[in-house]
Amino acid sequence: MCLKDCKIVILLFLLSSMGMAQECTLGIGGKDVENIIQVFQLNSEQVTLLDELRKALDAETTPLEEQAKELLDTHPQSTPEELTELAAKFKVLERKIVQISRSYDQKLLALFNQKQFQRYVELCAEVARTPLKIEAVPE
Repeated sequence: MCLKDCKIVILLFLLSSMGMAQECTLGIGGKDVENIIQVFQLNSEQVTLLDELRKALDAETTPLEEQAKELLDTHPQSTPEELTELAAKFKVLERKIVQISRSYDQKLLALFNQKQFQRYVELCAEVARTPLKIEAVPE
């Protein structure tokens, strides 16, 4: 049986589908936050708020990531039906994580000044992504 190989293929498919979204996310929960600080020339207050947002994001997503890991470790995966069920359950957790991450990106964008926000919009256009919507566009 393809138990181990199928599990890897499904996991790769699920993870790659996250990157296929057309929204232009910042990924403040990622490892390369220094790029965000430099590209958008965040001031010290914005950097402090970014750190707070990252901690809050981590607090919300870590339990979901642990659930996803536990699901992969414990869910039966012997049949195509079980793998399909695993994928569906994993997708629910993935959507929650993406939704939470998007909301924190929006919170950071709301802290941007006009110039920073314009830079964000321009970068999104360069990579053919749709900018995230925020409550109020900086003036």
